[in-house]
Amino acid sequence: MENPRERLVPSVSNGELERRWKVAREVMRDRKIDVLLMRQDEEYFGGYVRWFSGVVPRHSYPYTVIFPVDDEMTTIASAPPGEGKPPEWAVHGVKKRLGAPYYPSMHYTNTYDAELAVGVLKERKSATVGIAGMSSMHVPFYEYLTKHLPGITFVDATDPIDYLKAIKSPEEIEFIKGTAALQDAAFEYVRQRIKPGMRDADINAEADYISTKLGSTRLQVLISSYQPGEKPMGFMGRHFMNRVLKKGDHVVLLLEGNGPGGYYTEIARVISLGEPTQEAKEMFARVLEAQELTLKMLKPGATPKDIWDANNDFLRKIGGEPEGRMYAHGEGYELVERPAIRYDEPMKIQAGMNLAVHPVFKNSRVWTTLCDNYITTDSGVSACLHKTPKEIIVV
Repeated sequence: MENPRERLVPSVSNGELERRWKVAREVMRDRKIDVLLMRQDEEYFGGYVRWFSGVVPRHSYPYTVIFPVDDEMTTIASAPPGEGKPPEWAVHGVKKRLGAPYYPSMHYTNTYDAELAVGVLKERKSATVGIAGMSSMHVPFYEYLTKHLPGITFVDATDPIDYLKAIKSPEEIEFIKGTAALQDAAFEYVRQRIKPGMRDADINAEADYISTKLGSTRLQVLISSYQPGEKPMGFMGRHFMNRVLKKGDHVVLLLEGNGPGGYYTEIARVISLGEPTQEAKEMFARVLEAQELTLKMLKPGATPKDIWDANNDFLRKIGGEPEGRMYAHGEGYELVERPAIRYDEPMKIQAGMNLAVHPVFKNSRVWTTLCDNYITTDSGVSACLHKTPKEIIVV
């Protein structure tokens, strides 16, 4: 007889989930929070839901988790009334699985899940409810809750939960290493197939195929292809991938996706369709220096702003443009997770974080970067999780 759990992709153990619940409840008791509430709808940025429940929100179908300090969870999914998703055998620590037929494109259903959440929360008449991931919670859902639960106090609990999510357990780190290995294999597969005459979209298709086959469930491919000497563009998404590759092109390829257990890492390298120019070689060497500068500063207690400032000072010194957005950040169940290495991030570096580091160096003729993941340790960073050589790859 079939064991239905064989259908599940690799996921963290029940023991790992229970570890998270224990530390989260310690935070809840310390802050006098009775219930945590989270609602997310996308795998790239659905880490709160998955961290607590193991369930993956996906494809803009909102999924809600209600996590009490003193009881098992309730989940709410888009499903026929009275039915919950996923099936009971696929979850752990869930007491109730509720469902309602709601869809973001049908505005008249935009409070159906909120109505179910109110039905659960109204039993706690004067509770404090902490919202984890406030930026993911849709306005109609939040407004309905606050209107129909007048005796309940709502607080933003995102920050303390972020600090818990940012530190990876040994089990999580092993999954993260598995994702990096998957990306090394995927990158090599794509490298062997890149040639003049392909479109950027063909590269995207090859990367998506092999990554999915190796175990990724969510992948973003970004490409910057250009002829050196002509004004390059930075990374472009799927709607800008109609360009045909020519001999002599540079292809800056980024694979950012998840792997075993749903954990994200990302890798970027420059692929040259022929011998790269001397200027391109020199600029790649500079961006490698910038990455090394950041890696040396990633130690427990370090402040992201100090690292950000050092990177931008270096870029200015070598004639580059300072970073204006973000060039390094945490990853876990989310593609971009705290801490962010930027000027406004208050979370300091601690041991056990999974960080992607991808500085950029550019001018009017060359655009270059590289990206790798590292685990922070008590003394600095681990060896690079990716094994693909840090060099311009000539094909």
